[in-house]
Amino acid sequence: MRLPRAAARLLPLPPGAGAALLPRRAAAQAPEQLEIRTKGKLQKQICQVVLDHFEKQYTTELGDAWTSVREVLTNTLCWQYAVLLNKFSQPVELENTLHVKGYYPAFQGPLPYLPASLKCYIRRNPGRFPAQKHQAGKLKDYYLLNAASLLPVLALEVKDGEDVLDLCAAPGGKSVAMLQCAYPGHFHCNEHDDLRLRWLKQTIESFIPDPLINLITVSKLDGRQIGDLKPELYDKVLVDAPCSNDRSWLFSSDVQQVALRVIQRKELPCLQFQLLRSGIKALRPGGSLVYSTCTLSKAENSDVINLILNSCSNIMPVDISEMAKAVSQEFTFLSGTQHHELLVLPEKGRAWGPMYIAKLKKM
Repeated sequence: MRLPRAAARLLPLPPGAGAALLPRRAAAQAPEQLEIRTKGKLQKQICQVVLDHFEKQYTTELGDAWTSVREVLTNTLCWQYAVLLNKFSQPVELENTLHVKGYYPAFQGPLPYLPASLKCYIRRNPGRFPAQKHQAGKLKDYYLLNAASLLPVLALEVKDGEDVLDLCAAPGGKSVAMLQCAYPGHFHCNEHDDLRLRWLKQTIESFIPDPLINLITVSKLDGRQIGDLKPELYDKVLVDAPCSNDRSWLFSSDVQQVALRVIQRKELPCLQFQLLRSGIKALRPGGSLVYSTCTLSKAENSDVINLILNSCSNIMPVDISEMAKAVSQEFTFLSGTQHHELLVLPEKGRAWGPMYIAKLKKM
């Protein structure tokens, strides 16, 4: 299920809504787009309809910070990619190669949780390390990702022997990262969408050796129902919820898809709340849950968390400000958030995010 990375987080519709997806139209029918030339190179086209939508919302929600964030989101040539090493393949020369190319460890501060087995490299310069192709029966040496995608994993703090649920697991990067950190007692990866499920299975096959795969369950359940199907079964739950994915949506080329997703965007907080509530039901008392998205939208982030905190008396926020402080040299965060949440803002030279993270505990 390997898709272009810019489409990696395209919004999956709620169950039963797949028929509403519309076929891709010819370029002549695409919405008005902007072509941006940077250093003589033509980059992807920006959808003006989406950019106008963002301008209206994020100027209000982010204030002055939106100007620098917009500069990064609209210029793919300044995007950065991190390299997460796969401890199960143990590439001998890879770390030396990365050092030669200017990469260095992403996490060096005194983090509350940072297993030695989690190795991720970044560099200040934009660009991407060469990707590895999937080969059946052969483990990949590394996974390319947005470095901010590892912050939900660091916040969740998975330990050996714990039972873990990744509720919306595709494409599988965070699942792979959690398995770099610890050996869970049982690891449950769920993905309801067929196409993304195949992608998830391929990712696991590419990075996880057979003995450990036996500890992993991959399911195709409606995430909103897992809490009722498997109540209080897990020590740790990650809800990396379907979201409007600002990076990919900004480069939409289908006018009908754009119109559809504007409507969907208004419905997402309801779906996200249902998924989060399901994850809480699946969590054991004393267990921790991390909620994350890759959007800047307040409605999909802090509003969803506040609704859960106001409606679930057995849920408490968990302070993650120490983690934020420890990684503040490499990540830019929105100021004024609560201690239990973070919002990573992309900026030049630190083009990570958007990524929202919130941590909760079940009493």
